[in-house]
Formats: sequence, C-alpha cells, structure tokens
Amino acid sequence: MALSMLKSLRKSTASISLSSSFLNQISSTSSTPSFLKPCGCGCAQLQNKLCYSNAANDDRRKSKEEEYGEIPTEGISRPMSEILKQLNKKVPDSLISVRPENGASIKYIPWHIVNRIMNLHAPEWSGEVRNITYSPDAKSVTVVYRVTLHGTDAEIYRESTGTASVEEKGYGDAVQKAEGMAFRRACARLGLGLHLYHEDMS
Repeated sequence: MALSMLKSLRKSTASISLSSSFLNQISSTSSTPSFLKPCGCGCAQLQNKLCYSNAANDDRRKSKEEEYGEIPTEGISRPMSEILKQLNKKVPDSLISVRPENGASIKYIPWHIVNRIMNLHAPEWSGEVRNITYSPDAKSVTVVYRVTLHGTDAEIYRESTGTASVEEKGYGDAVQKAEGMAFRRACARLGLGLHLYHEDMS
C-alpha cells in the first residue's frame, strides 16, 4: 500500500516538473503562440484583432465621408412660387364651415384648419399680432395680424384686421375672436381660401 502511494506521488511530481518546464519553454522561446502576444492596448492578440477590425471600419467610414462629403439634409423650406401655388388651391368643402351673419350664410375656414394648411404648405410661416385697439365705447376690439411666408428665394407678408364685439357671447374672448378673424383674412390675402370671397360676391 505504501509502495503504491509512493509511486503515485512520484508521478505527480514528474507531471508538475514537466508543466513547469513547458511553461518556461513557452516564456523563453521566440515562437510564442499568436493568441498570447500582447498588443499596444494591453489586450491579447486575439482581442487586438478585434480592435484592428473596429479601427479598419472607422477608416472605411471616414474614407466614404471624404469621398462623398457631408450628406445634405433636405430642409422644409420651399420656393415662394410653390408655396403660393399650393395656398391658392381650392379648399375642400368638407373643411369649410358656415355661420349666419346679417341674415345671410357666410362660408369660412376655421382658424385651426387654416393653421394646419399653413403648416402643410408653408411650414416656415410666422404670424404676429401687430396691434390691438378698442373702440371709444369699449364695445368692440380690433386686432391687426401679420402673416409672413418664408421661402427659399423670397419672404413676403400680408396684414389684415379683425373686429369682434366685447359683449358677444360664445367661445373665447373678443380679442381671440378678432385675432382669429384677422389671421384668416391675412392668409386669404396670400391666397388661402380666397375663392370663398369670390363666391360670396357672385
């Protein structure tokens, strides 16, 4: 029994010596396995290949950018002639409302519909209230509103007024109503819904 244990111990010692000898040989030889060679970034050669691959992709991407230059992004601005052409198209009847006024039925486009159409065909338009004036008896208010179109080749604006009764009941106050009216009229001077005014005259 003791003899067999001694033989086993000698085999283990020999195996350890062989392993140590093999490791010493690897560390001293010039033919170190490629996957164990250190690289500049401190990782193993296998990882270095991945780093090189990423660097190569970056180089190819930069080369493509240099070849084609910056990829232009299309802006939302349009030539003024195209904007005016779109605004002057007839508005569908489904978007038109009717209100009674002085015993007659007046067709009009609600301000929020006008706003959406402007956003669609003249996305860089701007609007501003230029003036708010109350009548001497304070029973009505008049708002001056300006709408400006910004095209790639020109910039134009139109102004109009809207008047509302302070005592009139309904949604919103008098200034809001007058502003909405002035806004619609200013847009009409640029062509949006202008056909409704011609229909009223016929």
